[in-house]
Amino acid sequence: MNLGIKDDAFVRGKVPMTKEEIRILTLVKAQIAPDAVIYDVGAGTGSLSIEAARLAPAGHVYAIEKNPEGIGLITENAKIFSVENITVVEGTAPDALAGLPEVDVALIGGSGRKLADILDIIGQRLRPHGRIVANAITMQTVAACLDYFHKHTEHYTYEAIQVQISKLERVGPYDMAKALNPIYIITAQRK
Repeated sequence: MNLGIKDDAFVRGKVPMTKEEIRILTLVKAQIAPDAVIYDVGAGTGSLSIEAARLAPAGHVYAIEKNPEGIGLITENAKIFSVENITVVEGTAPDALAGLPEVDVALIGGSGRKLADILDIIGQRLRPHGRIVANAITMQTVAACLDYFHKHTEHYTYEAIQVQISKLERVGPYDMAKALNPIYIITAQRK
């Protein structure tokens, strides 16, 4: 299965979406196995959920989303890409994680200022050598994530990268680089 579905292939609406290049890096960091159980916390349009489901045809993705428009978009995008191994979980994490099975990979795109609580619950269910990949656009989220993993070094190894993507945009006879928001990708692996 090819990685990196084009952004315009997704139905988007006004819900935030992880862009193609960031999805690719996130999924590479996630190292999803074909039979993996995956949480996508703050799934938005479901772009990461869809790509993760395609990488894990014998696994299952739980797309957690609180926004009713996002829930509809995840369902619609799952139909467009013919992925049936996705369950949309309506609600706010960490409460929406209740009752979900053990997890191999947790993708975190939104935490609603409850990152530590979300990571605590994921940590209780994360299988040995499981991975957490958090995407952050604010420094507060980066700091909260790093602070959490600093306090839990007995359980995790972690790394963080900052990515800045620019795309060329035609301006008259010229091509100009248009920068997208910088993203931090924090990856942690259970020891």
